[in-house]
Amino acid sequence: MNIRTIKKEDNPQIATIIRNVFDELDAPKCGTAYADPILDTLYEVYQEPKSIYFVIENEGKIVGGGGLASLQNGENAYCELQKMYFAPEARGLGLGKQIIENCLAFAKEQGFKYCYLETLPFMESARKLYEKMGFQYLDKPLGATGHTSCDVWMIKEL
Repeated sequence: MNIRTIKKEDNPQIATIIRNVFDELDAPKCGTAYADPILDTLYEVYQEPKSIYFVIENEGKIVGGGGLASLQNGENAYCELQKMYFAPEARGLGLGKQIIENCLAFAKEQGFKYCYLETLPFMESARKLYEKMGFQYLDKPLGATGHTSCDVWMIKEL
């Protein structure tokens, strides 16, 4: 499996993976990444300054991804780990750790001091990975991501 930055032609595949994960977990669709108006244009979104999105490609097929951008309506020192989702065949292989490491290295290069993320309580595997990577729980959200259904907030000092 190959980790690389997103290309325009990856948009439909990664959007489908993200939607499929929400369907698989019977997760809320409103107030989450599922309902983001940008979901079908991630390549374009992550062309913004201080933004990057990595995809995992396996034999020409996208099987997951994750990205990083400035925290919406947050202080300049804060970035956000965003839209990290994997198809079943890409789980449990250490790819999430690699995506996070790539994103955090990019965040440091961009001068961010903190990395924030939001998730759902029942995404236990993801939460365990975030904890292992040094993220700590917060009592309230930061910024204004619009993800009102995500009620687990975490942060890591870079």
